[in-house]
Amino acid sequence: MSESASDTSSERRWMCRGVRGATTVEANDRDQILTATRQLLALVMRRNQLVPEDIASVTFTVTKDLDAEFPALAARQLGWLDVPLLCSYEVAVSGSLPLCIRVLIHWNTDRRQDEIQHVYIKGAKALRPDLSKLPPVDFEELERWIQQQISDSQHSRS
Repeated sequence: MSESASDTSSERRWMCRGVRGATTVEANDRDQILTATRQLLALVMRRNQLVPEDIASVTFTVTKDLDAEFPALAARQLGWLDVPLLCSYEVAVSGSLPLCIRVLIHWNTDRRQDEIQHVYIKGAKALRPDLSKLPPVDFEELERWIQQQISDSQHSRS
């Protein structure tokens, strides 16, 4: 993955970069947490051409009002079986956005920081309006893509 020290300075180098994202759910419900997290991860993957083999690790946080499921399960469902995953609670600041799932993906890539596309969707757009200028998301098409990823992942384990 890494290039040798003898490479010219004009060539890109692999670095570990952070990719951020967040989404919200309407209720502390297992299915809502998993669906919203899968959608968030799928958009991050698609916008950055990210593949699980290049992910060093992932940290998920949820607000204190979410405890019906670990969001990391959604990553496993997408086939991120060998990626180290960690779930934690977000700092409970008074007045902060409720029912929120955040992710920080440590990604081995040759992209520059300014080429990484962070993804903030649903109510989480309020967290980073400067990073929330995504084209409209066709969630039905996204769900079809997610189901294909899940199917591919299950077939590769067989």
